[in-house]
Amino acid sequence: MTTRHHQSQVSTGDTTTRDAAGTPASGSTAGYALGVLRIVIGWTFLWAFFDKLFALGFATGRDPETGAVDRFGDAAWINGGSPTEGFLMFGADGPFEGFYHAIAGDAWTNWAFMLGLLAIGISLTFGVFELLGTLGGVVMYVMMWTVVLPPENNPITDDHLIGALAVLVLGLLGASRYLGLGGWWKRQALVEKFPVLR
Repeated sequence: MTTRHHQSQVSTGDTTTRDAAGTPASGSTAGYALGVLRIVIGWTFLWAFFDKLFALGFATGRDPETGAVDRFGDAAWINGGSPTEGFLMFGADGPFEGFYHAIAGDAWTNWAFMLGLLAIGISLTFGVFELLGTLGGVVMYVMMWTVVLPPENNPITDDHLIGALAVLVLGLLGASRYLGLGGWWKRQALVEKFPVLR
């Protein structure tokens, strides 16, 4: 006797097809939207990494007073610039100001920040290391939220807290399987052996 295993799908009255767990099924409009959101957030992290690494003239390498751009100049991390010193030393405000001032520009802070941007960016953009990317993304966003408390335009929330929640939701819904390598990645022998890598 042959047994066929298939993914159960149910209609919820809206136009989204969901699997038995209630998450959007692969190929659904909601699934594609989750995939696009994951990629956009991932690209935000990757772009920040490359801009700080090379001083591409967006957040790094642009003179705030004149607007002059010095691509690949002294502000680039590869040329000795610090990706954390400016923001943590001059932008930090609130209850954690002393902590952030103390670590601003330290070599370990720069390395942790840059490797975090790169790892989270790769994870979210390509849909690999979903669990670690979700945890890292939430932690990074929450830490960036704590740099300036209270936020400038709202007593509690800002884009960093919204980003943390978005990354958390993407991870909980398994967004790596939409428009990414998540399905393929989870079938790799190493990932099956060490599920934390999924």
